[in-house]
Amino acid sequence: MLLRTAAKRLAAPARVINMNATGGYNICRASTAALSEGLLRRTASNRDMSSVPIAPPAQQIGAFPSLLIGPSGSLTPLGSFAEAQAAFLEPPVEVVEQLLADLLRLKIGIVAHYYMDVELQGVLHSVRRRQLQLHQQGAPGVPSTPLVAIADSLKMGDDATAMCRHADVTSVICLGVDFMSESVNAILNRNGFAHVPVYRAAQRHIGCSLAESAETDGYRAWLAKSSSSHNKSLHVVYINTSLETKAISSSILPTITCTSSNVLQTILQASAQLGPESLQICYGPDTYMGENLISLLDAVSSWEDARIASELHPQHNRESIRALRNNINVYPSGNCVVHHMFGQSVVDTVNSQYGDAYVTAHLEVPGEMFQIALQKSLRDEGVVGSTSNILNFIERKVQEAASGGNSNNYSNSNNTLKFILGTEAGMVTSIVRSVQSILDNSPNNNESNNNVQVEIIFPVSSEAVMGVDNDDSTSSSTTKLEVVPGVSGGEGCSTAGGCATCPFMKMNDLEAVQDIVEMISSSSDQQQPSLRLSKHLPPNRLEGKKIGGRDAIELGVEPIVYMREFMKSKVLSEDLVRRIEAGGSGGGSSLS
Repeated sequence: MLLRTAAKRLAAPARVINMNATGGYNICRASTAALSEGLLRRTASNRDMSSVPIAPPAQQIGAFPSLLIGPSGSLTPLGSFAEAQAAFLEPPVEVVEQLLADLLRLKIGIVAHYYMDVELQGVLHSVRRRQLQLHQQGAPGVPSTPLVAIADSLKMGDDATAMCRHADVTSVICLGVDFMSESVNAILNRNGFAHVPVYRAAQRHIGCSLAESAETDGYRAWLAKSSSSHNKSLHVVYINTSLETKAISSSILPTITCTSSNVLQTILQASAQLGPESLQICYGPDTYMGENLISLLDAVSSWEDARIASELHPQHNRESIRALRNNINVYPSGNCVVHHMFGQSVVDTVNSQYGDAYVTAHLEVPGEMFQIALQKSLRDEGVVGSTSNILNFIERKVQEAASGGNSNNYSNSNNTLKFILGTEAGMVTSIVRSVQSILDNSPNNNESNNNVQVEIIFPVSSEAVMGVDNDDSTSSSTTKLEVVPGVSGGEGCSTAGGCATCPFMKMNDLEAVQDIVEMISSSSDQQQPSLRLSKHLPPNRLEGKKIGGRDAIELGVEPIVYMREFMKSKVLSEDLVRRIEAGGSGGGSSLS
């Protein structure tokens, strides 16, 4: 079983775990100030867990659990939840070597989202690092293009394409929720790699609360009602939705996808090109993100025209910003189960006990959490944005501190940079690896007067973790109680506020990856998968279907293409503008 047993026999780590080191949406600095002002106005288990150590209550120094990252690869978990996260960050060497050997032999690529299970992320990071080491050493048959990529949902498709193009992979394992594997598959098809199968981690459906909120009759009715407006209309849909949602949306209204990093510039440019008075922008399905965008525009509308033109968009002024704000129509009933659960108790604790911390928040989180991050960002002490934006912000701050630069967020006693992680806890593996690399490769950080430490703080309430009895009678008394992050509130969250992990993302695990590798290995023809493997293929609800006489898959990919064109040229494409000017979709919205 690919050394599966070895992967589960991690010795209980010591309190300090030694590990080998291997701009975002502030929103822009000025825009963050505006969003903060606006918000203030508007709101005045398969795994053997016996190896997971249990921290005594005194070890959790703050109200929230955290990981303390120090020089020379040291990592100290503070609190039970943090120890559960840290236990799998350094996987067994034999597991890493076996998986890499199989990927090379079978020409398999793996693309994974940042929110993967921590055990799986630990292995994937190590496989990627080991491959690059072997390539640098001149090992034969080891490509320079990594066979493992961990990224946000948009970049996963690009990484899979790069693996096919430059590393000749013949199959791709996609670790995420179903709309991600569906999107990766569509992007590969469009780039000439339709023959490369994409496999999901599970046979059963891997859902997403946000994506599924756009697959309801209510969402379609909202779009249909919006299409009847006397104004020209553009549907700006979040990238984290299914291909079917994008296809049906395109059949009702001209549609462009967006990310949490480019949504602001998308709506500003659309309004500038088509006229803020006459263009209705329908944003969905993420209600929090839409409401936060309106808050931003509320604040910006009080700026001087020159400031708006120089710091926000050159073709806008106060009058056009007000018109844009009044013509945004936000879907009222969509949210992510993870970000939705950053409730008031978490917000109150952050405010009262973590005044010296940098605060990060994903653009999807509720306004209360935004207030804190955005107020901090006015002093460059926080960031709001995508998963990549959050990672980049932490990297920049750690680099500045380790290089001896200015930092006004040190703990006075021990040169510790503190970061509140206002998103899913699965990001911690990428953060730990990156921070360790920065600290260990900075000459200044080895000096006694600049010994920087970094504390990653998980803003989860105590109800977001629970203990369970260990049925193994051979276990020692110190491991009788096991820590299971995030199940007491039901699959990852606490109703008291604070979400430990995404329950859907955690349907991807190391065993599932190993099973798929074994199935590929035993398949006689990788391009004609076995019956078992075929059950891991992405959803194909649009295969052979048409909407209004158009191929449904082509219609679903179209909004992504429009976004790609916008990202390259910084203007909406002529085709999209023509569709908006013409009004409506020109076709029916039913699959046939």
